[in-house]
Amino acid sequence: MIENTSLLSKQITHGVYVISVANGSEQNAFTAAWVMQVSFAPPMIAFSINPEHYSYKLLQASGECTVNVLGQDHLAIAAHFGSSGVREKMTTYRWQSGKTIAPVLSDSLAYFDCKLSHTTDAGDHKIAVCEVIAAAELNSGWPLLYWQTGNMDGSSNLNKR
Repeated sequence: MIENTSLLSKQITHGVYVISVANGSEQNAFTAAWVMQVSFAPPMIAFSINPEHYSYKLLQASGECTVNVLGQDHLAIAAHFGSSGVREKMTTYRWQSGKTIAPVLSDSLAYFDCKLSHTTDAGDHKIAVCEVIAAAELNSGWPLLYWQTGNMDGSSNLNKR
């Protein structure tokens, strides 16, 4: 049995991303670290999303999203989109259009425009599996790794099990 759940989230390496979603004129974005490639043919990405969040409702409605790769100098961006209840969340940073309705974060290192294939239950989250329909590198730099965010998400405060 795992005695310290924060150990799990800090020792399994992964990057930090902003996932943007839209449905009509409604837009939102959230910080995610549980993202991975799951297929070469077709190219597919999977990520974890809280089904209670507004972003999940937009993703379900439109079936589209954009996975934006954050760089090591993007800790403030990660914190901004990782915060809940932020008013006008999307107006703080610059966005551009991609192939889907979901906006592309202009400051990101790269992005992947995706169409939702399906979701599946995963504890208190859902796993969204998406087909990548377009991708591009926007800026140079090294990707931000989750362990480099410190306790930004409060994971070290999780109860020991």
